Amino acid sequence: MTTAQSHQSLLETCIEACFDCLRDCENCADACLSGNMAQMMAQCIKLCRDCADTCALCARFMSRNSPLHAQICGVCAEACDRCASECEKHDSDHCKRCAESCRRCADSCRQMAKAMA
Repeated sequence: MTTAQSHQSLLETCIEACFDCLRDCENCADACLSGNMAQMMAQCIKLCRDCADTCALCARFMSRNSPLHAQICGVCAEACDRCASECEKHDSDHCKRCAESCRRCADSCRQMAKAMA
């Protein structure tokens, strides 16, 4: 595999991880808002929304091969880590799914940022 092919594969994997994380964060925030404990889940909801927005931005920057996508990937990894840490505190299936998706996305974004350094 050439370096260009390797980079393209890493890029596609990271974009997919961002979209998966965005979806799982939106689903988690929606489920937390719909439950009878929305006030207690406020921090989870906020972090899920921040993470979803960051993932969307990150995927867009990578899709257009922006020279800033390495930096955005670093920010996205941080947002994903924060969201995962919060979701891991909760027992609901949607929080568990979200945390797993966030961890995968954070790892992928870190790999992408490192590859671009």
